[in-house]
Amino acid sequence: MDKIYPNRIREIRRERELTIEELAEKTGLSVSYTGRLENGERNLSVKNMNLFAHALGVEPQDLLVVPKAKSTNVIAVMGRIGAGAEILPEEEQIPPEGLYEIETPFPLPEDAIAFEVVGESMWPRYDDGDIVVCWRQGVVVEEVLGWEAAVRTSSGKRYLKRVLKGGEKGTFDLESHNAPPIRGVRLTWVASIQSVIRSGQWKKLTPSARQRMVERMTAGARKGA
Repeated sequence: MDKIYPNRIREIRRERELTIEELAEKTGLSVSYTGRLENGERNLSVKNMNLFAHALGVEPQDLLVVPKAKSTNVIAVMGRIGAGAEILPEEEQIPPEGLYEIETPFPLPEDAIAFEVVGESMWPRYDDGDIVVCWRQGVVVEEVLGWEAAVRTSSGKRYLKRVLKGGEKGTFDLESHNAPPIRGVRLTWVASIQSVIRSGQWKKLTPSARQRMVERMTAGARKGA
């Protein structure tokens, strides 16, 4: 069975007393594609999240479902990603569990992974040390064309760039405001940016701090039982 990506589109649409046809018209998407997104058959790209949020009069994050039993304020930073810089595969030796874990200011689903930004980008704004959050599964590259995304090239380099079609079939151009464009690359992984945690708003977890957090969460769960 194909993976399901749950969201709150149907729930909010019904609260607004809209038919799926009316919602499709508001977003400019076809009824069938709107239905697939609403049913969770496709992962929501940043572009589509913004379309639905605007059509429904909510914030983009309101469309996301965070499973109560599987959410956590801890996320693994799986590597570094270049905004104005490039991250070469030989620069990192990443263990399977990631480089380190951080405590986040809000809960995230277990499918979430994070990257630490290296370099800066003026538009969209990313600063050195920011953390970007995306889903491990990734998306089809066509869903992020014209938008910024986290990407890995066929040569193993990671970037945080706006993705455009390349000059040859199967290739893509990567652009950012303050760095020369990268032309004609092939991509092996593409992910929408779901959230950004600014530098200074997160802290690296030590083993003892993680244990204290687990104890706090366990105690909270017992009180709520």
